[in-house]
Amino acid sequence: MNRSMVIGIVIGVGVAAGGAAVAGLGLMNRTPAYAEVLSATPVHRTVRTPRDECADVSVEKQKPVKDTHQIAGTAIGAVLGGVLGHQIGGGTGRDIATVAGAAAGGYAGNRVQKTMQDKDTYQTTEQRCHTVEDSHAETIGYDVRYRLGDKEDVVRLKQKPGDRLPVRDGHVVVDDAPAG
Repeated sequence: MNRSMVIGIVIGVGVAAGGAAVAGLGLMNRTPAYAEVLSATPVHRTVRTPRDECADVSVEKQKPVKDTHQIAGTAIGAVLGGVLGHQIGGGTGRDIATVAGAAAGGYAGNRVQKTMQDKDTYQTTEQRCHTVEDSHAETIGYDVRYRLGDKEDVVRLKQKPGDRLPVRDGHVVVDDAPAG
């Protein structure tokens, strides 16, 4: 055999042995590239948003009073009471009846005017508001159950995954999800 043929055989055997060693290493350290997704359950939270709810309502209000002390009613009642009291009796009794009638009439006139003022109302429309809360469910992520080899586990992801999750160094990579 010549020298170049021997060198060729030695190089060939070396390359074949090296390739077999590298291939054997690849098979021994072989880890799955993906984990199988078994289920993805949405996770929700309730979001409450306050807002004002307003409605026009009919309101009864008292008209402004011009005579807050009911002076007109008192005066008119006193005069009428005094006139009626003067019709009773005679002499000193008439004077006492006139004064008593004026006092009673003044009081009655005052009360009548107050009652009339209290009933003097008008209708108007006012807007009344109160705060109500609207609520709705918002999906904040997904609890994903997966199988990696013979092990099952759960991880929470922001997005809904596909059928599989990427695996790096034997662990599920959640930054790169969803995959598949």
